Amino acid sequence: MSTHSSIPLVFSDEVAEALRVGDPVVALESNVITHGLPYPDNAVAARKVESAVRAGGAVPATIGIDAGRFIIGMDDTAIERFASTSGIPKVSSRDLPIVLARGGMGATTVASSVVAAELAGIPFFSSAGIGGVHRGAETTMDISSDLIQFTRSKVAVVCAGAKNILDLNLTMEYLETQCVPLISYRSDDFPAFYCTSSGIPSPHRVDDEDVIARAVENHWAAGNNSSVLITTPPRPEDAVDREQAEAAIEEAMLLAEKDGVRGNAITKYLMRAVDKATDGRTAEANMAVLVSTAEVGGRLAAAHARFRRETAAG
Repeated sequence: MSTHSSIPLVFSDEVAEALRVGDPVVALESNVITHGLPYPDNAVAARKVESAVRAGGAVPATIGIDAGRFIIGMDDTAIERFASTSGIPKVSSRDLPIVLARGGMGATTVASSVVAAELAGIPFFSSAGIGGVHRGAETTMDISSDLIQFTRSKVAVVCAGAKNILDLNLTMEYLETQCVPLISYRSDDFPAFYCTSSGIPSPHRVDDEDVIARAVENHWAAGNNSSVLITTPPRPEDAVDREQAEAAIEEAMLLAEKDGVRGNAITKYLMRAVDKATDGRTAEANMAVLVSTAEVGGRLAAAHARFRRETAAG
């Protein structure tokens, strides 16, 4: 166990050793275990994502909260416990101090995972899709805490873009305004989670993993204490047609307004409505994207670790 600003961090032996010798590590959120598929499918899914990170050449570090501590790297027992325990709260970065103080279990989101990753000294984090600016945010001010946290945490975030239930144009505008670098790996466009493209061109396409590693280090070397966002699209065979998804979202938005659904409940409502409209296609794509993104995250973390070693060696 180690501490940072009095918050205890409990590392698995594998993660601790990898960080000690400078091997690549990829942080993963635990919210996908507790608030995704039912048990035991959620445990199976968590192991698939960890295996994908390993296939990319890095060590996975699934992050959770338990007994007032951050767990940095779950073993099989911890994965089973988080997967089979009901009622574990979803913990974003604003909730962290309270949940840690109370001493119970907690599942980390993108925002809270990057907080923990930075405290643990893990420079890479992978997630299927990040939060963003919600549709209608000009009146609701509904902006995901993920975006805010990216302005505060020195962690490279690998994802398949943002969920297409969001306003992706405003999400891109926010990232630009906050000077968060956005790199699209082997793609011209900003992807939309399980859609290959959002229809919005990315500011930077980079196909070389070593160039991405240098870009990440350059951002931090320039004195920035913020994230670098790296997007990778779903594989073509896993992707959902963008027009089909958009039509389903528009219909779901109308239903949500009719049913009076708003605030934190809107994301889950829209995701379920879109899944139903696409006959379960988006749920399948969601799982596939989790795995494919984790594999790319492993590869990019490995390239970054190589770069740091070479730089240290002179």
